Formats: sequence, structure tokens, C-alpha cells
Amino acid sequence: MMLKKIFLKTKNHTCRIIIGKNSLKKIYKYLNIRNQKTLNIIIADSKVYNQHKKYINDNIKNINSKIIIFNVSEKNKSMNGYFRLINKILKLKPDRNTKIIIIGGGMLGDLGGFIASTILRGLNLILVPTTLLSQVDSSIGGKNGINNRFGKNLVGTFYQPDLIITDTNFLKSLPKRQIKSGYAEIFKHSIIKDKKYFYWLEKNYKNILSLKEPLLIHAIYKSIKIKSNIVSKDEKENTNFAESRAILNFGHTVGHAIEVMNNYKNNITHGEAISIGITYAVKISMNLNYLPSKKADRIIEHLINVGLPIKIKYLNLNKLYSYITYDKKNINNKLKFILLKDIGKAFIKKNFTLNNFKRNFIEINK
Repeated sequence: MMLKKIFLKTKNHTCRIIIGKNSLKKIYKYLNIRNQKTLNIIIADSKVYNQHKKYINDNIKNINSKIIIFNVSEKNKSMNGYFRLINKILKLKPDRNTKIIIIGGGMLGDLGGFIASTILRGLNLILVPTTLLSQVDSSIGGKNGINNRFGKNLVGTFYQPDLIITDTNFLKSLPKRQIKSGYAEIFKHSIIKDKKYFYWLEKNYKNILSLKEPLLIHAIYKSIKIKSNIVSKDEKENTNFAESRAILNFGHTVGHAIEVMNNYKNNITHGEAISIGITYAVKISMNLNYLPSKKADRIIEHLINVGLPIKIKYLNLNKLYSYITYDKKNINNKLKFILLKDIGKAFIKKNFTLNNFKRNFIEINK
């Protein structure tokens, strides 16, 4: 099967994205390493490494590298986790030609990207995302960061990787729940930017959830393409720009708040939280007469068909409101809330206050 390629071009950088089955086998070719004496440092998620040890080792054996195995969790995606990894890397004496290669899901990609952007004032970053969620979303766009008690990714940088290798082989070991979590972001891309893709997903979602190729690879490619096009026009999220990448946060204002309130416990996945956030954003879009009710119902019905949640039990509204105000996109107590005018047409609702949100939230929950 032919590998698909996307070039994500921003003002000062070009990132190559390679998509397909067994794409990790080409890592030596794509890294284009001229000096084998230069040490490259691989940071691998311990679970991913244990499940795919032979496959990973077979494909990195021609690279002069040291591998650091790291236990990944939202709690370790923190300043503590950052310093632990920085110290391990510095002991290996990297130089300015060292490449940082991250093999793992979105949590490790966020942490690893932050490390690459800060160590020796910035080293080349290679991402090998191993979950569907990270392949279609978090690995794309150069955002990285770590969590603290006030919210997700409040400490971080924009730092573009040089290369992303998206290998569908890694998805085979994932539980169905994690595949659905990644699918939530695939679906989000269709909602905000591409109505035809939305209709295609309605017909093909079962095959994607079952990891049927080439439909799976097409869905990954399509989602990456949508996000890449958005990021190439607005790398650093200028919310005053008509085509701001902020629209990628559709469903995330409420979704991220739910994750923080839940202390990042794995009883709610990222995709499940975003699915709930999408549902509320769709209902508010409808409540404000931007989105016709039939289209809102169609979006929510698809989430139900996929098996993603559309609501949460025991939602503490005061806590929810509190965490929403910490959202880093907010300016002067105005929420940068993303709404829909149509399937495939998202926009930033400016001058949307917390009181506006509360009033709409109460109305849609009656």
C-alpha cells in the first residue's frame, strides 16, 4: 500500500507527515541522518514499547540512538515529568544535531514537544503518534504543553515537528474505547470544515472503528489535511484572524473543563469529554438560532450511533464555570466559544461572556 504524504507549511517551517501501514519502516530514510556519530534520543511510552518492542527495535536499529522508556499519564504530563525526562536526556549529552524522537500517544507528544522546544534552546522533533487520537489531532499543528491544577496545557510552546510518522500498525493493539476517543476528533474535523466528509463518515464510521483499510487511512489523511490547512494559515492561534485555528477547539471548552474536574482520570477519555463538549456546543448553536435543529439532531445522533457519550452524570455547574474561565483562549473575561452556523461551518462567537454561557447552558439543560 502506498504511503500518503502531507507537507504542513507554516511561515518559517515545513513539516513532513507520512501516513500508512508500516510507515515506521521508512524512518531511517526520512530522518536523512548524515552523521551517524550524532546521538538521537527516543522517548517511548512504556505500554507502547512493551506491546510493540520487536517492531520498534527492528526499525530503529540503523539509527544511532538511546531509548528512554517513560510511564505516561496525565499526572506525569507535568512539571515533575518534564524535569525527570530533561535530566535523563542531559545525562546522555545531546548536541545541537540531536533529534528527539517521540513514540507514543498525545500525552507523550505534548510533553516531548515541550522538551524538544526547550532543551538546548530547541532540538529537531520527530513524532511517531501511536493512538488514533494523536495521529489525527494532537501530533498536528505544533502545540505542546503540560498540565497543572488549573487546567490542561497551560504551560507550553508552539513548536513544529520536522517529521511525523503515522503508522496504522500501532492502532491494532488499542482497545475499541480508545479508537472511539480518536474518532471523536475525526468527526470534529468534519463538523467544523467539511460537510461532504461528514456525510462520508456517516456511511463509513463502522469500518473506520473496525480499522478497515484503506478507509481508515483515508479518514486519517482527510482529518490531518483539514487540520494542516487550518494551521498553515494560522500557526499560533490568532483569534482576531477570520480563519483562526481556534475553530479546532470546537467542543473543547466544555470538554477540557470536564477533564480537569475529573482530575484527568481514565474513566472519561479525552474523546468522550470532547463528545460531550461537542453536544453542548451544538445545542448552544441551536439555542442561539445559528444551527437548524435538524442538523443539530443529526450531529448528536451520529455521536450516539458511534457509542460516544453526549452527557455526563453529576455535573457540578459551579466547578464547570470556574474551570471554563481558566481557558487560555479567554481574554478580558470573554469566552472564545466556537459555534456552528452549519455542518462544516464553525465560527468564533466573540464577546461571549460567562453569563451568556450560563444562561444558554441552563436553557439547554431544562
